[in-house]
Amino acid sequence: EDPMEKKPRLLFVTEAFGGGVFEYCLLLCNELASHFEVYLAYGVRPQTPEGFREMFDPRIHLIPVEHFVRSIRLGDDIRAGRELARIYREVKPDLVHLHSSKAGAIGRIAFAFKKTPLFYTPHGYSFLMTNAGKLRRQVYFAMEYALARIPCTTVCCSAGEYRQALRLTRRARQINNAVNLRDIDAFLRENPPARHPFTVCTVGRICQQKNPALADRIAQRMPDVRFVWVGDGELRSQLTAPNLEVTGWVKREQALRTLEQADVLLLPSLWEGLPLTLLEAMYCEVLCVVSDVVGNHDVIHSGVNGFVCPAEEDYVQAIRLAKDHPDQVQAMKERARQEVEQEYNASVMEQRYRAMYREALAGKG
Repeated sequence: EDPMEKKPRLLFVTEAFGGGVFEYCLLLCNELASHFEVYLAYGVRPQTPEGFREMFDPRIHLIPVEHFVRSIRLGDDIRAGRELARIYREVKPDLVHLHSSKAGAIGRIAFAFKKTPLFYTPHGYSFLMTNAGKLRRQVYFAMEYALARIPCTTVCCSAGEYRQALRLTRRARQINNAVNLRDIDAFLRENPPARHPFTVCTVGRICQQKNPALADRIAQRMPDVRFVWVGDGELRSQLTAPNLEVTGWVKREQALRTLEQADVLLLPSLWEGLPLTLLEAMYCEVLCVVSDVVGNHDVIHSGVNGFVCPAEEDYVQAIRLAKDHPDQVQAMKERARQEVEQEYNASVMEQRYRAMYREALAGKG
């Protein structure tokens, strides 16, 4: 890149600044910082990591949005929209990319009549949330459908999300979620695996989406197996099995350490975007045993690179097979790792984003 050439200004906006969306924005911002002047407007959540500023490349401008709240609260949402309009005037971005449903809704309304190319990544559509009643899901779908009339490109992070986006708009494309393999390799070099008892690991917030009740029932049925849940959340009381340990929120390094030392990743989620934990587990050759939902079954093909489980019994059988016959699942684990290297690799993702943004800038020019 010519150092004299002025970098285009890219504004990221996210309300869901925790968990997978946080990791995704962190990875993408850091990868793009050499080619764009990156601004990130964010809302703080309980699971926003401590000291997150140090994780970002120092060239990235971080801008808090005070009125971002998770639920629909009209007063706060209008105030957040005004904040975004002010940030837009101050930053004067060449491109805007909205992440998660909330930022996607407020941002599309706030920036509807701007000339700037607009992108939106849902990270799991809210109308797929099975903990919401049917009526609420229909309302979410209607809102997404109405907002999809605003000129904007939906960038989907999995094949399943792309199929859902096409129900709403033709202006959609797919760039798969990815993980930074250099970081994982460096971490594994410094922390070679230690001997450990056979372990089944789950990573994430203990909330309805991640289906802790089912994870607990599976653990209850397998008292001879060690289960670990890395994370915390409002449904922690549902995890009662004596062989299931809850770590609470831990630093990313510790979460990765626990994951990499596990034998099985258990992901019984009710809905997903494309979980980064799943890709990390595949790369670390941890057998993935997952629910049959969008995001999971786009990546895991049952019996080929892991197991997709429609019922409780299927999870138990898959874990039992991994414990009693590790040789039978070794080829699956190796296959999963190769797929991440080829398709879900951060450098591949960054190249695809850069090409898409450049194309939008050229079209605008």
